[in-house]
Amino acid sequence: MTKSTRSVPVRIALLLAPFVLLSIGIGADPIGAQGIVVDQGTFAVTVEGASVGTEEFVLRRAGLARADKIFANAELTLRVDGTDEVATLILRADPGEGTTEQYEAEIRGDDAATVRVVRANRRYVATIRSVAGSEDREYQARPTTRVLERDVAHHYFFLGELAAGSTTHVLEPRSRAQVTLTTGRHEDTSLALEGRTVPARRVTFTATEADERTVWFDRQGRVLRVEVPARGYVAQRTDLVG
Repeated sequence: MTKSTRSVPVRIALLLAPFVLLSIGIGADPIGAQGIVVDQGTFAVTVEGASVGTEEFVLRRAGLARADKIFANAELTLRVDGTDEVATLILRADPGEGTTEQYEAEIRGDDAATVRVVRANRRYVATIRSVAGSEDREYQARPTTRVLERDVAHHYFFLGELAAGSTTHVLEPRSRAQVTLTTGRHEDTSLALEGRTVPARRVTFTATEADERTVWFDRQGRVLRVEVPARGYVAQRTDLVG
């Protein structure tokens, strides 16, 4: 990985100038047509048992064929470290492996920033702009690479079909972290969801003993719940799924 950093301050009003976000908000259409909705809903997010906000999202396939690209739009409204933050995200993924082709984020709040990650042949090019300056990074693009932004529940959809024992290279753009996740066994179970008990498939993805993420999927592969015990993070669907 190589990295270059430019510390020239950037005014908030100019943060978005270099970028054209693929979508603004979850209601906008990222592909010039409605596409096919794969999943849509809302997560309630808690940290250490306290409510910190919501995550609204929609996953669309560009067309009827399974080979068509998938777009994931979301808006997160969260209270982070005592400050309010709204993040608008969009991710474009290859439908076969779920690997990331492009990811963009606009964060509004005290720590306003924009993030853009684009795959270019054998590398990912990441640009992060904030009031502190502009930062460029490059990461190796591996066959299994996925963007899995920290504390973004719907991104786990792209891990749902991984086989037990497989490993996945993960980028967390905002934290600048890279981890390798190992997929655990797929366990049939049930989950209490908005007053209903629904069938679910539970999978734990492990980076280290101190970094495990447990995800509950339904029969269609939709994400129902995400737990990250090391941070006390829980995201659970509040819309009716089953």
